Amino acid sequence: MKLALMMSTLCIASIGVVGCASKVVEPDQYSGFLKDYSQLKETESPSGATVMRWIDPKLDVNKFNSVYIEPTQLYPKPQPTVKIPQATLNGITSYYDQALKREIGKSLPLATGPGPGVIVVRAAITAVSSSTEGLKPYEVIPIALVAAAVSTASGIRDQETDLATEAVFLDGSDNHVIAQVVRKGTGKPLENDSQVMKADDVKGVLDGWAADLHQSYLKLKSK
Repeated sequence: MKLALMMSTLCIASIGVVGCASKVVEPDQYSGFLKDYSQLKETESPSGATVMRWIDPKLDVNKFNSVYIEPTQLYPKPQPTVKIPQATLNGITSYYDQALKREIGKSLPLATGPGPGVIVVRAAITAVSSSTEGLKPYEVIPIALVAAAVSTASGIRDQETDLATEAVFLDGSDNHVIAQVVRKGTGKPLENDSQVMKADDVKGVLDGWAADLHQSYLKLKSK
């Protein structure tokens, strides 16, 4: 009974930040990276994850023959911390670029810039966090988001590592928006609140996002 009450209290205390066990980025957590969030709808990614997404209903994906992946941004610009240093932030964006190029490059040649027949992928990491203590359940680099720590029965907490991304996909000939997506994910837990977060802790999340993007492309291509 006491445990149930404690978890209920934790949920209420953190609901204004992330909601209780929310699977998607909530509207009040949007970073402002995208120009328009009004058309986003909750849907399921190819891997089964819940995401917020919009695809232009008039999109003809077959008109594109290559893809240009812009360098991933950190938005808004974060301030590094001892737990999440600049090297980690740089490693996250660098690895996300590699993952996107690796996965999308399986189906489309990589272009060196925008132009006719080119899909432009413009992505940002909009939150990086590691969870921490009690009823102040998050420590966030002030990018935009995110998550809550869950206590074990013994009161010892692992530190969750959380990421959020927002991405827009453009027609390289005229910068027309053809799709948008907002999603979040959880990486490897840190052992304690003094462990420094590394890019390796969230590489699985980034790999999953990139793989989902490629599978989404293949689905559109097959229609």
